Amino acid sequence: MTTSEIETQAKALPETETLLLEQVEHALHITLNRPKARNAMSLKMVQELMTVFESIENDQSIRAVVMRGAEGHFCAGGDIKDMAKARMAVGSKTGDDVDPFYQLNREFGRMITFANQIPQVLIVITEGAVLGGGFGLACISDVALSAADAQFGLPETGLGIPPAQIAPFVVTRIGLTQARRLALLGARFNGSEAKDLGIVHEAHESKDALEAALAKVLKQVKRCAPGANRITKALMLGVGHQPLESLLDDAAASFSNAVQGKEGQEGTMAFVQKRLPHWAEG
Repeated sequence: MTTSEIETQAKALPETETLLLEQVEHALHITLNRPKARNAMSLKMVQELMTVFESIENDQSIRAVVMRGAEGHFCAGGDIKDMAKARMAVGSKTGDDVDPFYQLNREFGRMITFANQIPQVLIVITEGAVLGGGFGLACISDVALSAADAQFGLPETGLGIPPAQIAPFVVTRIGLTQARRLALLGARFNGSEAKDLGIVHEAHESKDALEAALAKVLKQVKRCAPGANRITKALMLGVGHQPLESLLDDAAASFSNAVQGKEGQEGTMAFVQKRLPHWAEG
């Protein structure tokens, strides 16, 4: 597929109130934009994120998604105002009504589950507060770049509640042993320790270094064939969820299709001709 063909597939981005959206070349930049609340995740933000992720799922003009927060913080967790509204709703609901606390919590779970499997490379930039749901978003990223002084934590148990929807993603990211320690102690730690734990891939001391690291990652994404990246991500996410023989059968079929497809032919030809493949140009 040529660059012009990919560009014609681009779709208009949804209108949002809590998010800033900007597509720059092959990357969609999503900025959580509730700075007065340290970008705490309201129900509206959750719903808008879900809408954005659904709208770009099949958009091949977008090969990377960069998520970050406005004005120095990534995300300070859930919005306490939504919790208060749910508590009021509990007091007025009848026995047949849906539990508003369940609904509020599960809405975030559906969004983060969907975000986890989007075919684009998901890059998360963590600065300032990276708590609760923000911590969960870091744990579903394909690439996580952090400020060394960012503050990570799972504060839920200190508030008398469990990290219900993000716990599985934390365990998948760093393993059961460390996840139990962090969640059951409500531990706080910085970006450098988050790197040591495997939550983020890089921790940088300065804003300039963080931006340079992002530019480098986006350049690397551009070097990889978009279709091959999509297949590879789906294959990796299938590990542990599909019987191994079945997974490898599907992988072999995907490999055969890719080798014989436009990307495989172009990649091979570019290698022989000692040039960049068309998807890496520009």
